Amino acid sequence: MFDTKTRTVVIVGAQWGDEGKGKLVDVLAERADWVVRYQGGANAGHTVHIGEDSFVLHQIPSGILHGGVRCAIGNGVVLDPETLFTEIDELVKDGIDVEGRLYVSDRAHLVMPYHKLVDKESEASKAIGTTGRGIGPAYEDKAGRRGIRVVDLRHPGRLRELVQRGCDTANMRLERFGSAQRADVEQTMTAIERVAPRLLALADDLGVLLHRAVKSGASVLMEGAQGSLLDVDHGTYPFVTSSSTTVGGAATGAGLAPTAIHAALGIVKAYTTRVGNGPLPTELDTELGERIRKLGNEYGATTGRPRRCGWFDSVVVRYASRVNGLTGLAVTKLDVLDTLDRVALCTGYRVGDDVLQEFPADITALEQLSPVYEWMDGWQQSTESARTIADLPRAARAYLDRLESLVDTPIRYVSVGTRRDQIIDVAPQG
Repeated sequence: MFDTKTRTVVIVGAQWGDEGKGKLVDVLAERADWVVRYQGGANAGHTVHIGEDSFVLHQIPSGILHGGVRCAIGNGVVLDPETLFTEIDELVKDGIDVEGRLYVSDRAHLVMPYHKLVDKESEASKAIGTTGRGIGPAYEDKAGRRGIRVVDLRHPGRLRELVQRGCDTANMRLERFGSAQRADVEQTMTAIERVAPRLLALADDLGVLLHRAVKSGASVLMEGAQGSLLDVDHGTYPFVTSSSTTVGGAATGAGLAPTAIHAALGIVKAYTTRVGNGPLPTELDTELGERIRKLGNEYGATTGRPRRCGWFDSVVVRYASRVNGLTGLAVTKLDVLDTLDRVALCTGYRVGDDVLQEFPADITALEQLSPVYEWMDGWQQSTESARTIADLPRAARAYLDRLESLVDTPIRYVSVGTRRDQIIDVAPQG
């Protein structure tokens, strides 16, 4: 993936999240100098399997599992300090050296205790199906110009003023929700002052660091959270996250110039999943959907909630490819389909007498349309030991070929299991 022409690569989810970005980042990070998380918060959950061990990372980039790789959390992330240090301590306990390898943008906004309180009490959050971790309220405060950034921890007087304002705003909202809960300034100050020294020790001007790294020829891997169809602008609004999950968000979320990005790899499952509410055109609300859920262990790494499952939707991924300017695809969890006698690909959406080929913005239309399916034979044999495309069953190769044709984006990687070695590089570099 990395060469002299593609030194900066963005990894982006091309569905509704949970596509397996963490595994791809872990595999590609071996050849990277930097791995940067550019948006989202602790609502993300990237699971990486190394041998018999599993690591679930919520904020720290997956590249931290490779010694010598520098990792950074960008200004586009809303950072939960308490969760961050829990992750760090668990990594250290498991023998992962973090010292001197992790950086935090001093422009990153903080998730405060009152953000979590508001999130859990908000009926709007419950309707959308958020994780209740304060991500949305933190982004709201950021957009409302009342957020607290890492850099603000250097100035105790200003910090107290910001906390007072934040608590006042949160309490007005809680009262409006009819909640008896209230944010307390002193408790909030105590909580943030406890982690401030440790957090400031990681803080730096990440934009400058990355600019110098790219200028010197370093390879930079940029890792997003969630998926393109959860983007606040391009997703199934209002059933979206609060940040820009697409490649455009990578530049603004890391402080790196858009012209410094050389390639974008879209990650997709061989089928489709979604957590929470909102449209999912190919959803299988049937026994087959439950079977795929169990085969794929489709339960949220952060929440444990069961994911909704459906057939692969080429309309969605083609849209994501266009919005992101994808230069390649990585197809994960092909092995989950190994036992099925037939598999389907959605090729369009039927609305009345019309068949849509482009993904619509209209949420009402998305809820009323019917997917148009193309059925293919299943391969009904294990793909888990395949290490080249030629090792895959003929029917599995035909499925991937058709998927690639429908999405009009070349497949670069295929994953056939959870381990690092269970990934096929379709076009290996010499």
